[in-house]
Amino acid sequence: MKAELILTNGRVLTMDPAHPRAEAVALGGGRVLAVGTAAEIAGLKRPGTRVIDVGGRSILPGFVESHMHLGLGGAELNHLHLYGMHGEERLRAAYADFAARRPTGLLMAEGADYHIIGRAITRAELDAFTGDRPFAMRAMDHHTVWANTAALRAAGLLHGRPMPHGHEVVMGADGLASGELREFEAFAAILDLAGIARMNVGIATGAEPSPGPTPAERAVDKDHLARGLAHCAAHGITSIVNMDGNRYTLDLLAEMQAEGRLTARVVVPFHFKPDMDLSELERASAMTRDFHGDWLRSGFVKMFMDGVVDSRTAFMLQDYPGVASRGEPLFDPERFKDICTEIDRRGLQIAVHAIGDGAVRTTIDGYEAAQRRNGRRDSRHRIEHIELIDRADIPRLGALGITASVQPPHPPGAMDFPLATMETVFHRNRWRDAYLWKSLRDQGAPMAFASDWPVTDVSVMRGLQASQTRLRFAEDCADERLSLMDSLMAYTAWGARAARLEEVTGSLVPGLAADVVVIQGDIETIPATELGATGIAMTIAGGRITHQAADIG
Repeated sequence: MKAELILTNGRVLTMDPAHPRAEAVALGGGRVLAVGTAAEIAGLKRPGTRVIDVGGRSILPGFVESHMHLGLGGAELNHLHLYGMHGEERLRAAYADFAARRPTGLLMAEGADYHIIGRAITRAELDAFTGDRPFAMRAMDHHTVWANTAALRAAGLLHGRPMPHGHEVVMGADGLASGELREFEAFAAILDLAGIARMNVGIATGAEPSPGPTPAERAVDKDHLARGLAHCAAHGITSIVNMDGNRYTLDLLAEMQAEGRLTARVVVPFHFKPDMDLSELERASAMTRDFHGDWLRSGFVKMFMDGVVDSRTAFMLQDYPGVASRGEPLFDPERFKDICTEIDRRGLQIAVHAIGDGAVRTTIDGYEAAQRRNGRRDSRHRIEHIELIDRADIPRLGALGITASVQPPHPPGAMDFPLATMETVFHRNRWRDAYLWKSLRDQGAPMAFASDWPVTDVSVMRGLQASQTRLRFAEDCADERLSLMDSLMAYTAWGARAARLEEVTGSLVPGLAADVVVIQGDIETIPATELGATGIAMTIAGGRITHQAADIG
């Protein structure tokens, strides 16, 4: 096959242990044709071959984003962003500017700190500067929304509403909703007002949009996905494990693939909820049978075992500091074992959101039960986040082959989350058990890195900087950083394996997909503190250039 594109004069990191380094790469037919010295690859040039001298920049496999929310992130690019904002005056000013540019409809903001005005905010405080214009803002972790009275009334939530276990419309002393809405189903009606309910329905309920979306609504939702895909391409991402979605999401992405608009490989889950019967898993199996290509596939089931630390909904083994509460598991532990056993029996992968040490232990117990009942197999079950873990549970991940799917931007103080979070959500004597990436890896756990976008910035380079510069929380805490090369593996080859994509992508090996990212510099010599400011020169997915900076090529 003729080389269609040659990238030469680069510092190639193949992520292939057998041949880790090279100078040039030849691509053709959507595949890697050859990797080698500049002279070797130059010999593959033919009439019509495009040759790009990358000028000493690093060439790597395209990044694998192991945990993100594509449709939600794409939709949120059009919302008001409050990341890093504090103080009532700044919030008022940001709202006024945004409202002036969008004169009708509910206004939606993203990235609000739990104490954005120095304390918990109420609908009355939002009303003071929003008046009767519906307004809602979502927390950085995406597990809480605060809404003003107009939004609550329009959503039918002002007088409360019964919710499934773990989801809550918080009520005030006056018998009306306080404005705080905890977890996905509690704020689903707000997202409906914002025009993004269809993007949320999979992760919120595990269901499909009803009634079926019109062609115009499908077009809007595909635009959300396309916006997210373009944003990812600009950050070097060529494969995505999408942690929300449903069959509707897969159908939209399949249409986009047929239209030539799918610019990254996407894996989409079936969401299993605590109130579902095991028979619902047939929907997961059907999604897996119907979507199993190199660009679009299902094959895994996502569950939530707990919430998040800031709202005290993460499930802990002991009470939170200063309160007589430790959260609760969203699944009954014994029933969870039966669920895991059935999913595993079907040959499906499992991914469970587990943040607190209680949730992590319950999840491990479920996977262990499935392995004991079904026999050991290449299941590649995963735990997402693992923000706190009991020391006794660390070796269990490696022993059971459970992937630790973690996010470098998440540890407080590493990127956008304030270090002060540690003081309020973890007892001081447990800081040494928080965000233990190196400990988990050293004890044999497979590892994958991600951003959890739009919870945090999708930028892999910023995430990489966070992975290399995060500090110990205290003197008695170990250094939990992985090396630069291991971190790059977690963003490429290890991420591909965690997603069962290693036979498609994740390393620059002849025959694998032509998924490539070119960094604006030599990634091995860029100071760790400057990685986040380093741009992406080029992104190539399946041989197609999906992002290109002006100064290359």
